Amino acid sequence: MAFQPVYIVDGARSPFLKARNAPGPFSASDLAVQSGRALLMRQPFAPTDLDEVILGCASPSPDEVNIGRVVALRMGCGHKVPAWTVMRNCASGMQAIDSAIANLQSGRAQLVLAGGTDALSHAPLLYNKAMVLWFAGMMQARTLGQKIGMFARLRPSALLSPVIGIMKGLTDPMVGLLMGQTAENLAWKFGISRQQMDEFSARSHHRVVEGRAAGHYGEIVPLVDAKGKVYTEDDGVRLDSSVQGLAKLRPFFDKKYGRVTPGNSSQITDGAAWLILASAAAVEKWKLQPLGRISDSQWAGLDPAQMGLGPVHAATPILQRNGWELNDIDAWEINEAFAAQVLGCVAAWESEEYCHEQFGLADALGKLPQERLNVDGGAIALGHPVGASGARIVLHLLHVLRASQAKRGIASICIGGGLGGAMLVETL
Repeated sequence: MAFQPVYIVDGARSPFLKARNAPGPFSASDLAVQSGRALLMRQPFAPTDLDEVILGCASPSPDEVNIGRVVALRMGCGHKVPAWTVMRNCASGMQAIDSAIANLQSGRAQLVLAGGTDALSHAPLLYNKAMVLWFAGMMQARTLGQKIGMFARLRPSALLSPVIGIMKGLTDPMVGLLMGQTAENLAWKFGISRQQMDEFSARSHHRVVEGRAAGHYGEIVPLVDAKGKVYTEDDGVRLDSSVQGLAKLRPFFDKKYGRVTPGNSSQITDGAAWLILASAAAVEKWKLQPLGRISDSQWAGLDPAQMGLGPVHAATPILQRNGWELNDIDAWEINEAFAAQVLGCVAAWESEEYCHEQFGLADALGKLPQERLNVDGGAIALGHPVGASGARIVLHLLHVLRASQAKRGIASICIGGGLGGAMLVETL
C-alpha cells in the first residue's frame, strides 16, 4: 500500500539541559508539559480537540509509568483524549511519531500530538543484588534475635556499592556491551581515528553556535523552574570546543586501547520534543498551515554489537524504494550518539564490501555530502535525552529544509539493541 503523507502542522522542544551529577530542575513530565503547553497554546484548536497523545520515554519515573497519560492530563487535554507511552530506546520519540502515522493513515485519528521526553539526570541509583537479598531477609525476620542476626550480616560495602541505573540501561543485555563499546567496535571496523572523532565533535559544537547565530533553533521554547529561573538554550554547547582540547580527554569505554571519550560522545541530558501531526481532513477542518509532511518511514534490525550502523540499515531501503542516491537528499539528520557511530555510517555507505554484504548491491552506495549532514550540529553538542532525540531530529530537519528552501530530508537514528529508524521528511 502506498504511504499516505502525514502533515506536520507545528512542533516545539524544550532546551536540552546537561546532567551535572545531580537531578536536574525538571522531571521528564515537567519537560514535556512545559514545551507541550507552549506548542498547544498557539494552535487554532483546543487541547481537548486532539484525538490522541503519544509520548516516547525510555526512563519514566516509577510514579509516572504511563507518562504519556500523565502529561496529557497535565496539559489540559481532558479525560477523553487517549494518551499512551512508547519505548524503543533511543528512537522512542520517533516511534511515537510513527505510531501516530499508523493511526492517522488507518483513519483512527485525525489530529495527534506525538513526541518524546527524558530526564536522564533523574536516573536512579539502585541497590545491588546483595543488598536486595539482605532487605528481603530483614523483612522475613520476626524475632529480635533474627533481626540482630541480619544486622550482623550487613556488609557496608554492599550498601555503599549501588548500581548506577543509567549505566545498566545503556548496557546491551544480549552482548554485554555498553553503547560506547559498540561505538569502539565501529571505530575498529572502519579504521576511524581518534583525531577524526574529535574533529567531528568540535565541528558539532561549532555548527550549533553558528546555527544559533543564524536563528536556526526557533523550535525551542523556554522552561521555567520552581524558583522562577528561565532556561532558553541548550546548555551543553561549548563555545570553545577544539580538537586540541578534546584530545586531552581519556578514553572512557576502553581505557587502554579505546578512542571513544566523553568529548566525542553525546551528552547525558534532560529534554523533550513534540510534533503535531494531522491528516488532510484535519488540515482542512482547522484551516491549518502545515510546515511539511512525513512521506516514508523505515525500521531495521542488525547486530546489537554494531547498533550504531542502524541509520544505514533504516535509511537505505527508503533510498532504494525511491530510486535515490545519497546526494539526492537535500539534508540529513543522523543522531550523534557517538562521533564514531556517525562516521561509521558514512564509512559503511562508502564501503563496497559492506553494501554488497548487507544490501546485495554491486557497488558502494556512495559518499554522503558532509555539508548536508547535521548542518546545525547534533547530539554531541546538544545532548541526547534518549526518549526525545528521535522527535528532535525530525522536527529540526524540517526547519533545516525550510530555512534552505530545500525539498526533502532524512532523519535517522541508531537504537540500542541493534535497531535503526529513519523518516523521510518533505516540505510542501
